[in-house]
Amino acid sequence: MNAQSQETLVQLDDIYKKFSISGDFLDQLKFRQGRIVREQEFVHAINGVSLEVKRGEALCVVGESGCGKSTVARTVMGLLNPSQGSVHYDGQRIDNLNDRALMPYRRKMQMIFQNPYASLNPRMTIAQTLQEPVALHNPGWSGQEVRDKVAEVMFSVGIDPSWGERHPHEFSGGQRQRISIARALAVGPEFIVADEPISALDVSIQAQVLNLMMDAQEKHNLTYLFITHDLSVVEHFGTRVAVMYLGSLCELAPTKALFSTPRHPYSQALLSAIPRLDDNRPQHIKLQGEVPTPVNLPPGCVFHGRCPHVNDRCKREIPQLIATDEGGQVACHGVEEGRI
Repeated sequence: MNAQSQETLVQLDDIYKKFSISGDFLDQLKFRQGRIVREQEFVHAINGVSLEVKRGEALCVVGESGCGKSTVARTVMGLLNPSQGSVHYDGQRIDNLNDRALMPYRRKMQMIFQNPYASLNPRMTIAQTLQEPVALHNPGWSGQEVRDKVAEVMFSVGIDPSWGERHPHEFSGGQRQRISIARALAVGPEFIVADEPISALDVSIQAQVLNLMMDAQEKHNLTYLFITHDLSVVEHFGTRVAVMYLGSLCELAPTKALFSTPRHPYSQALLSAIPRLDDNRPQHIKLQGEVPTPVNLPPGCVFHGRCPHVNDRCKREIPQLIATDEGGQVACHGVEEGRI
């Protein structure tokens, strides 16, 4: 990598995000031991996540359903405000900006959503869907310039510009996701958050969409934050991988290092579950117990209830990220103490 690719483009500092599940104020009032008290419960979706996305890379965030991957994506994009912590883009803090101040960053940062059947407005034609953001971010452009830009970006993602008069229901899932990618590329972004963009597609179409995204990255010098649970995609697409469990960051490592020598016990179990054709792969690791609820997080390491290497320190003390020899980071007392 050159020096420019090592430059930090997006930075998350100690992000927490919790959602109230207590209802409105009156629902929170309870009668306990002769007096009225207010009780609140929260889902703790993200718990102290710190990440840096380098310019030009594809950082993949992986983990099982409910681990907080999509919440991280939406917090980075400003669709959710963090309960604590900060988000910086190119050195500028953006999580505390109002809508007007955010407008220049909206153009630089775009998002591709998981479900192509829900992310496109069914009442708008494809041309209208793509022209709207281009016209919004380029108020000085004529109608012809907007139409020319839309035709160019449609052609670049393999869609015939003559299809622009059709509505979303006339397209397949793979074609709709191409349209979603075209919408993200239309305003000339630097950074794209892709929230499981291929999980709703047929396997035969997934490779086409992935190749399209990789070609777009090379052509437009894009930076990706790629949210997924498909580890085979990560192995071919990602430059670095962040592994999450129950809202916490377990491990961050270059892709090759993570797949060859995962350090965190959860990463080891996750990677051992990938189906392989060869016989010399590591033995499949079966985790005991259930994933704890994010409403009542366990003390200490959130993984300690299922970890085969747990000790008393793991149950009391939250592990911090420490550097590894492979150029990554891992949050594990066992690795720090040399037990794993």
